[in-house]
Amino acid sequence: MAAAAAAAAEVNKPQSSLPPYPEMIMAALKALKEENGSNKSSISKYIESEYGDLPAGHSQLLSDNLNRMKESGDLVFWKNNYIKSDQAPPRRGRGRPPKPKGPLPPSATAPQLSPARPRGRPPKDPNASPKPTKPKVASSTGRPRGRPRKMAKPSGGLGRSAEVAAVAAAPSGRPRGRPPKVKAASAEVSVET
Repeated sequence: MAAAAAAAAEVNKPQSSLPPYPEMIMAALKALKEENGSNKSSISKYIESEYGDLPAGHSQLLSDNLNRMKESGDLVFWKNNYIKSDQAPPRRGRGRPPKPKGPLPPSATAPQLSPARPRGRPPKDPNASPKPTKPKVASSTGRPRGRPRKMAKPSGGLGRSAEVAAVAAAPSGRPRGRPPKVKAASAEVSVET
């Protein structure tokens, strides 16, 4: 058992000729000089090309050290890349950035702004002269605009003679609409004993 644990410790421990992984990672980021940082595979390729003989668990060791450096604040993980914390762009939250607090200093190029107007319609000036009213112009058809007014029904009806109007106005003895349903008369049966 002790031999297996010692062998596992040797695999996980970097070789003595190699510098520690954090130093190799920082050297890789410095040498690659990518604007938006370097991803894990490019850091790994650089370390393999520079230091050659790497331990068997190199990929796992690199991942562990990258995560440890990220948690400690030495590296920033941004857009799937690792960046040194001093080179990382400032993080912006979601949504619109807040407006600056306090008044802005007046600049020579910016025009002076008048004070803000109050809300609502401004009050009428009582001393102002009344505006002249425009005369109403009739439309080309001679009829006024809009829907015509309702007129009272003429007593004689529209275009009918007086006789027809009198016949129509007289009740015919039958009420308007559907007649009521007639119920069958039920015969009363009396039982005498």
